[in-house]
Amino acid sequence: MIRRLLSFVALTAWLAGAPAVAAAADYHHIHLVATSAAEAKEWYMTHMGCTDYGRHNACAAGDTLIIFFEREPTGPSVGSGVDHIGFSFTDLAAKMDSFEAAGIKILEPMREIDGLFKLAFIEDPWGTKIEVVEDTEWLGFHHLHLRSNDPAAALDWYEHIFAGERDSLKGRIAGLRYGTVWLLISQHDGELAPTEGRAFDHLGWQFPDLRGAAEEIKGKGVDFTMEPRPFTNPLGEDMLISFVVGPDGVRIEIVQPRA
Repeated sequence: MIRRLLSFVALTAWLAGAPAVAAAADYHHIHLVATSAAEAKEWYMTHMGCTDYGRHNACAAGDTLIIFFEREPTGPSVGSGVDHIGFSFTDLAAKMDSFEAAGIKILEPMREIDGLFKLAFIEDPWGTKIEVVEDTEWLGFHHLHLRSNDPAAALDWYEHIFAGERDSLKGRIAGLRYGTVWLLISQHDGELAPTEGRAFDHLGWQFPDLRGAAEEIKGKGVDFTMEPRPFTNPLGEDMLISFVVGPDGVRIEIVQPRA
């Protein structure tokens, strides 16, 4: 724990003067863990409005891919650096009725926040916590909600590595936007488990020039746990993929699609 905190302090020390990445990243995917990739894909298409991406282990939520590792999760998303993901619907009350009818686990019932939007929490069958909201300004795949012992420093880290637009969701919580996807970070006191292997395994960004971006990222003191390397996905698309670990043990894949 002490070593991780010292490393995070060292990383934040250079953030203020670090140059921005030459070509800003776009948000690309989330990678979840499920005992059956086919069942998980069907669940997200049925209940979250995702569409078939044409490969056995992925579906699309707008411009964001949801990809599934097929194995037993080592733990739920809660308790790791990625607490939950969020989807927005036009009629949350009706959606909650459909969740209840389908026997989906309801963690917190629907409530309204200051007349701004409605929210509730559910959990998918494999342990990923999902916030469902009625936010007509941002429909579909809505946000990624991380936890950190130092949310402000963590948000700075993501901005300097992956750019994004600084914004405030409904004036309530500071975050970064990547198109229509929000990255939000809340306070957590105590130990956070690494995300690798858990129900939410990793985040994913893309760069148009991964090798060039990797050199800049390394120049900011971030080590790659996997250097950029060629990869061909099940659709025959050629890519470059790589991995780093962000603050609070969050595993991150960085890709260059169709290299």
